[in-house]
Amino acid sequence: MSEVKNYNEVTEIAGKHLGKVGGDGYKDSYDPELLVAIPRSLNREAYGIEEGGLPFHGVDVWNAYEISALTNKGLPVSGMMKIVCPSDSTYHVESKSIKLYLNSFNMTRFGDSAEQCVMLLEETVAKDLSSKLETDVRVKMFTDETADSFSFQGYTKLGYLCDLDMLLFDTFHSDYKALKTINTHDNAKVYKIQSDLLRSNCRVTNQPDWGDVFIYMEDANEPDYDSLAKYIVSHRKVSHFHEEICEMIFTHFTNAYKPDKLMVACLYTRRGGIDINPIRASHPELLPEAFLDEEVRLRKTLRQ
Repeated sequence: MSEVKNYNEVTEIAGKHLGKVGGDGYKDSYDPELLVAIPRSLNREAYGIEEGGLPFHGVDVWNAYEISALTNKGLPVSGMMKIVCPSDSTYHVESKSIKLYLNSFNMTRFGDSAEQCVMLLEETVAKDLSSKLETDVRVKMFTDETADSFSFQGYTKLGYLCDLDMLLFDTFHSDYKALKTINTHDNAKVYKIQSDLLRSNCRVTNQPDWGDVFIYMEDANEPDYDSLAKYIVSHRKVSHFHEEICEMIFTHFTNAYKPDKLMVACLYTRRGGIDINPIRASHPELLPEAFLDEEVRLRKTLRQ
């Protein structure tokens, strides 16, 4: 089963900081050694996704809401940090490790002013993550509400496309076979679907992760919306990383609906002061600029 593919290896890598209360790992002075990198290949192998020929473009956007440091005079500087990591990187960062790493700045002093502190924070985090993940990670720290923000527009909630109350949901372990079609390709049809039914669990800790999924398809087999709802709900007891869930949905939709163009974005709610928002698309032009541009904040949905 895909749920247990490479499970022990991933758990050993990701478990470096898990289950530790106080002391080791919980530091408030700068320590880049806290970061843990996980090979993306360990998550992708089960879905036939090969590193040399990825079937998608995309990024992972991490929003960190508990980021703070001190100026040289001890003035606390706080804000929200957006981190953009390309999906073609060899590694992604483990969520507990990046939380601990960002917390390690809490009593670290940077610069003679708040502006200098923010600039040095951005440069340091970008440098450390780029080095650890062997890719180009972009970082922006926001300290007010004036920055541009983005939200998906024109997507229809799945509950408006089918009667959810009438459906029987009895599978909770990622049943891709539930995906059904109604008609074959309709070249003129564009599907833009949103659902807040997504819940999965951390691959290592099994803690719940809640999210909204946005799906864009062109020239695809027409989906049976009842089956689509059942499929999304079927992840409710699946233990995967956020990035893996997004890539799994992308793969299953590619196989089931054979779209000429496909985009899947999973906007997860924050846990531990961080939310993770992976997006994957068959064509780069399907990626909203806001996901790629570290200067633009992602505006989250109601429950996020």
